[in-house]
Order: sequence, then structure tokens, then C-alpha cells
Amino acid sequence: MVRAYVLVDTDVGSSPDLIESIREMEGVRTAHVIAGDWDVMVVFDVSEVYQVLSTTTTAIQELDGVLDTKTYVALDE
Repeated sequence: MVRAYVLVDTDVGSSPDLIESIREMEGVRTAHVIAGDWDVMVVFDVSEVYQVLSTTTTAIQELDGVLDTKTYVALDE
């Protein structure tokens, strides 16, 4: 299993509107609006790293209001 964390930067005020759509995406274990430099943290549990890349680039980044993403893959899972 692969665990990955994706940080999402959004337009001002759009995080609450995006969170439910992100939570319903394939492979997403959980997603939260967070405080700090990034607006949303998404946790993935998938069988292949490719699934994180695919969902991030074809689904999350395509949502209106998403400005940028940063992906981190856990090495100890």
C-alpha cells in the first residue's frame, strides 16, 4: 500500500466548497481544510503511486479554485 499526502492551494474562500468533491475521489482516505501556507490536506491510501499522480493531475488540479498542489509520498508504509 502507498500512503501519500497532497497539499492543495486554493482561491480565497473556495476550500469549503472543494472539500467534499475531493473526499469522494478514488483513493482518498480523508481530506481536511487546514491552517497554514496550504489550504487543504488530502491523504491517499492506494496500491500504486501512479494512482496518486493520476487523481491529483486529472481530478484535483482540474477543480475550479485549485491553484497548486504539492505531493509527498510516505516512505515508511
